[in-house]
Amino acid sequence: MTTKPSSKLSELKARIEGLVREYSALSHGANAPLGDSTPVFEPGKTAIPYAARVFDGNEVAAAVGTTLDFWLTLGPQGEAFERELAQAIGVKRSLLTNSGSSANLLAVSTLTSQRLPAERRLRPGDEVITCAAGFPTTVTPIVQNGAVPVFVDNDPATGNADCSLLEEAFATGKTKAVMLAHALGNPFDVASVTDFCRKHGLWLVEDNCDALGSRYALPGGPSRMTGTFGDLSTQSFYPPHHITMGEGGAVNVVDDMLLKVVVESFRDWGRDCWCASGKDNTCGKRFGWKLGDLPEGYDHKYIYSHLGYNLKPLDVQAAIGREQLKRLGGFTAARRANWERLRSGLSDLTDYFQFTQPTPGSEPSWFGFMMVVKDGAPFTAVELSRHLDEMKVGNRRLFGGNLVRQPAFVQLKKDNPKAFRVIGQLNGADQLMRSALFVGVYPGLTPPMLDYVIEVIGNYCRKTSKKRPGQS
Repeated sequence: MTTKPSSKLSELKARIEGLVREYSALSHGANAPLGDSTPVFEPGKTAIPYAARVFDGNEVAAAVGTTLDFWLTLGPQGEAFERELAQAIGVKRSLLTNSGSSANLLAVSTLTSQRLPAERRLRPGDEVITCAAGFPTTVTPIVQNGAVPVFVDNDPATGNADCSLLEEAFATGKTKAVMLAHALGNPFDVASVTDFCRKHGLWLVEDNCDALGSRYALPGGPSRMTGTFGDLSTQSFYPPHHITMGEGGAVNVVDDMLLKVVVESFRDWGRDCWCASGKDNTCGKRFGWKLGDLPEGYDHKYIYSHLGYNLKPLDVQAAIGREQLKRLGGFTAARRANWERLRSGLSDLTDYFQFTQPTPGSEPSWFGFMMVVKDGAPFTAVELSRHLDEMKVGNRRLFGGNLVRQPAFVQLKKDNPKAFRVIGQLNGADQLMRSALFVGVYPGLTPPMLDYVIEVIGNYCRKTSKKRPGQS
């Protein structure tokens, strides 16, 4: 009895995937989820990264299996991941893109579309309220689309925007949107922000790139995922984030499906056609459109309604993402447990640090454990960072700090004094820039690693205090 070609292919694929899993177990054991293996850890010798990939043979086999099918562009795996991600978060649709930064660019670009109501459309010179301290690509798409960022200060206690400044930042006829990130997984004051946006008819874009799995409860309402409170939200799947597909990201359409059409158009070259890759004439009138100044019947697959980009990821990345998404619940629980272990272990160091407070009503899925070095401490954040590096404890500052101090924004202001507005003195953002740093809480950290981090920080505080008499 001869083996049918399809059966032979399935048999070969299964054998290859089996070998891939075996290879992954031998080669990538240190990246496996805890419980599957315990990484070797030697205090002071083994580096403790602030973040890293956590995966096993399932992700590697998914990537290889999709590669064997050789569907390289976004395809079946991407469609499946988009459905599964939207369901996991609780939004109408999720659209994959090649990075979280691209997701932010797509979200802001979408608000400029002529398909939106004229009075709400974001036009050059219009304003978008945002936060001063954070990651630059929360803000740069505003500038790249010709709009004006309006920076409000940060609250050092939470790392998020000081929402008491929102009304002061608002300009009648100019303000069209609010775009804020949930800092290090700690949700911003969603109740205040959504009330403000509703009052003034503003778009809300949630940068959820550091907060997948975080939850927030509006007063009197149930807890639900961040990324579901705005009009659009964004995700990043870069390796340090909550799940990874290598490079990659997503734009979540919370409710209004018109926004889905526009996001997809900007992502896919700006085309007017909505046919999926490899499909033709989904609308049934491919040669029946009359748009712009094109001749009637011009091929709809080559009609462009927006000045778009090509920002799609590969299907092999989506295959990895699907496997990672299955781990989200466990990853979230681990991040919370690791954060709590650090907070408890460092609780006697409040003379030296202001520790991040979870926003009231929130359940953060933490991206990192942030400490703000107090002004009276016998060391600076720079000195502590250097010491942690020496002790092989990975750490980072709060991304770009106060962004208006960054060279790019300093030059932007020189070139165009009206390029952005600042509300107040940004003292909180400056404090975070000078004094904040964070260490890791990612799911690959073991209890001995976290205890070593606690020991290193505690010993450093006590040692430096002794060197400077009179300090606490």
